[in-house]
Amino acid sequence: MSKLAKVASLALAFGLVAGSPAYAVDLQGSGASFPALLIEACKAGFAASNGGANSYVYASSSSGTGQANSDKSIGDFWMSDGAYTAATKRSTLIHVPLVAAPIAVLTNLTSTKTLQLSAATIAGIFGGTITRWNDPLIAADNNRTTTVVKYKLDANGNPKKDAKGNPIVLSTRKVTSVYTLPNQPIKVIYRSDSSGTSENFTNFLAKSAPAVWIKPKNKVFKDSFPGDINAVSNLGRVVGAASSTGVAQLAGKTPYSITYAEVNYAAANNLKIANVINPAGASVAPNSTGVGAFLASATQDANGFLTYDYATKEPGAYTLGIVSYLLADTAYPSKTTAAAVKAYATYILSPKCSNDVGAALGFSVIDGELLKKSLAQIAKIG
Repeated sequence: MSKLAKVASLALAFGLVAGSPAYAVDLQGSGASFPALLIEACKAGFAASNGGANSYVYASSSSGTGQANSDKSIGDFWMSDGAYTAATKRSTLIHVPLVAAPIAVLTNLTSTKTLQLSAATIAGIFGGTITRWNDPLIAADNNRTTTVVKYKLDANGNPKKDAKGNPIVLSTRKVTSVYTLPNQPIKVIYRSDSSGTSENFTNFLAKSAPAVWIKPKNKVFKDSFPGDINAVSNLGRVVGAASSTGVAQLAGKTPYSITYAEVNYAAANNLKIANVINPAGASVAPNSTGVGAFLASATQDANGFLTYDYATKEPGAYTLGIVSYLLADTAYPSKTTAAAVKAYATYILSPKCSNDVGAALGFSVIDGELLKKSLAQIAKIG
């Protein structure tokens, strides 16, 4: 019986080992919560694409955490929604624009109509100068005529471009909206942690409505707040929560609230998605088409950093679109690890991940000239 037990134990142990994939490299990633849903959703596809040779795990938290971990080489790759330029950044670290998506303005309103807000109005709401939903400025945004734009799209759902690189517009039409707004106080919910989402959101406000949002962008929302966030009038009305999950869940429990997060948090928390009125006067939804039109006007430097044109007159641009960067090393101690990180980045950018998986989750496909530049950055990983 003892021999049989030993044989059975060995067979069981062998079966468990043989039945589990033997990864050559199990990459460890961390950082921004903004791209986390796409990264997680593409995990199985990545492993399948290389026959189980490589896999990864990703700890979603914030861009600040990803940047801090990259300083200390904790893990193998890191994600940041903003360019990382701190003095502590290692000289061998590079940026790869990897994931594109909109930041959505989410509301807890009962109306089935789509709210539309200009940049100045969004700045007033989040800056504390617009405190009630029936404020004349919100009413003006929602009882007006705006433009709706239709683009010629490519296979990835992005606007096709002409010879000069401009998105091809198929048609435009005028739409007049009428919205009766509730006479209720606005509950503002912001990200309390260090966040690339907050950095991009406050940058949009500072660049698009500088007369209202008078402070520069900041990864910490309260440090960019243009007034006194602790003023008596803001206590209990302007509140913070950590992570995209946290702000969306709190907004979902708070009637007449407003927050900012990824589009995919809306449905799970019964939140409404607002349109943004862009500089061309168009009311644009936070989708891949609008983000693609916006990114078409962005410029990129040798470091991979993008500079967004918030004043773009591109008619269908969604001006709250952003890119999340991969922070990767050009001098990994292990060449095997470097090759695996390259493979990971290439797969996230591929149509199998960015389009086939990402489109349904509200992400945009990075393509065209930006894709070429991202792939050139990936080639530097080593």
